Amino acid sequence: MCGVYGMVNFAGPLRSPDHRFAMGERLRHRGPDDTGYRMAHDALVGAERLRIRDPRPRGAQPFVDPDDRIWVACNGAVYNDGAVRRRYADYPFRSTSDIESIVPLYLDLGVEGVAELDGMFALAIWDTRRKRLILTRDRAGEKPLFWRVTGHEVWFASEIQALLTPGSVALDRSALADYVRLGYPREPRTMLRGIEKVPSGTALVFESPTPTAHRFWHPEAVPETEIQAAAAQSELERLLRAAVTTQIAADVPIGVLTSGGVDSALLAVLAARALEPRPLHTFAVGFTAAGYDERHTAAAVAGIVRSSHVSVSVDDTALQAALDVVTDRVAEPIADPAILPSYLLAREARRHVGVVLSGEGADELFGGYPTYIGHRLVPAYRRVPTGVRAAFEALLRALPVSHGKVTLDFLLRRFTAHAQEGLLQRHVSWFGTGLPADLLSGGAPDSLQLDHGEAEDSLRRIMLFDYRTYLPDNLLPKVDRATMLVGLEARAPYLDRDLTTFALGLPMVLKVRGLETKWLLKRLARRVLPAGIVQQRKRGLSVPIASWINGGLRSEVDRLLALQRLEAAGLFEPLRVRQLLTEHRAGHANHARALWPLVMFERWRERWMGV
Repeated sequence: MCGVYGMVNFAGPLRSPDHRFAMGERLRHRGPDDTGYRMAHDALVGAERLRIRDPRPRGAQPFVDPDDRIWVACNGAVYNDGAVRRRYADYPFRSTSDIESIVPLYLDLGVEGVAELDGMFALAIWDTRRKRLILTRDRAGEKPLFWRVTGHEVWFASEIQALLTPGSVALDRSALADYVRLGYPREPRTMLRGIEKVPSGTALVFESPTPTAHRFWHPEAVPETEIQAAAAQSELERLLRAAVTTQIAADVPIGVLTSGGVDSALLAVLAARALEPRPLHTFAVGFTAAGYDERHTAAAVAGIVRSSHVSVSVDDTALQAALDVVTDRVAEPIADPAILPSYLLAREARRHVGVVLSGEGADELFGGYPTYIGHRLVPAYRRVPTGVRAAFEALLRALPVSHGKVTLDFLLRRFTAHAQEGLLQRHVSWFGTGLPADLLSGGAPDSLQLDHGEAEDSLRRIMLFDYRTYLPDNLLPKVDRATMLVGLEARAPYLDRDLTTFALGLPMVLKVRGLETKWLLKRLARRVLPAGIVQQRKRGLSVPIASWINGGLRSEVDRLLALQRLEAAGLFEPLRVRQLLTEHRAGHANHARALWPLVMFERWRERWMGV
């Protein structure tokens, strides 16, 4: 694990080779243990290293083959490095690092070898003889990699701030349109024009500043399989055990981030068994706000697996401190408020372990979101007589507005408000920010094409949409930035290559059955976990943002969303923003989900647009 960076000039010597010092310094939180780079007149590849596998000096990056033909720097972990090493047993490996296995693989197969890697990775390869740069990311997009062109040079880095120079930033209005609607820009866009993400599951090959894309992962092409429930459960158990066993391979202590939910609880059980007699550490976060603290459930899981358990209590003061750190050090507006407690939890976990397992990917692959049930219920709701629907919706509007954690009235209000929309439009309305379409001043290009129909495979289409957008563009960046701010490596066993392929091919009836989400995963979990943990309603790592906006963060929200400030920026319709805030403050509506992305965007713009 590390932060990788570099620059290549395809028309002559590097123009600013000393910028490597700034690049490395801005990524040092990702790899505080070592600094290394390789440089020639026209190329630089560097790495800030976090020692996870083979902590000795010979495990340092970049890796170079004996003939100095290729330089390799990688942020992440290669889980099938043992098989690759056996395949190239004659290669003179200098270390036991999993990353070094990439060198002979590339020498043999070139860019096609990337498809054979099983792991999470953001990888840079400079082929000194062919003058070829390869930038690639893992299938799900667990690890980040950004790039930009400046003149004839291509710059790349694990985080955006390493690519910034004075006067180099400008807002991408199309990305802003995505952000307003979804809460994140979709790859390859970033919020800054001219800086792009390397798409997940894709290798970009540069022999000039214009790359050729080689996509090696096609989740939509995985066919649906015919499999019975008992056989599917057996295969799921085998694959998940294998994924956990593989991903606990490290030369540092291991932990699991436990929310009390079934995904992380199942990981904790399997990790504890695989680690024996080594100890497992578990970590949970909870809030002092009523209704948001689920540490008791996480503690129950810790008792089952007999882990060394640590819980972190979060109040408004802690959230404010986390907000300051995240907005100051992350050059992206992460709109998911869960990044704040995730950072606080990661900071505590780093005091005990070097690697943590987390449950990202389980919901998208196994059908965990309540919106999936909502889509199933829409046809029946549409058949209800119009008068009955109108009366029901009026009753919902008459209920007091709750600022609690994912309340039933919140879900019902959102369901009824958008039930008449087309499939993808409806899903975005339910799952997105909830910001109004007329919020952007002057409008903005809308690249999100929304259909207006239904289809036999609607749930499969929606889960693929979430896997290709919400997971790599929102959830995984949140986890990566939160953990990497403190030099902690997070791994997601549910995103294992073989397990992902298996899950994508499962029939929908094994994922969402009736009103139950994650049906197959819960069936497996019931064998090792109490029913109360398995059956509890999904809530995720929710943050009491609604009350915070009206309370401890009130003055900061008023400053950021002041009419004069919004008018000067010219990005959002000031009166629409103020209407949302006024209704929220008066208790007429809970607009926390819509207001928070604006708060984060304004803090990001204030901190980073002046670079």
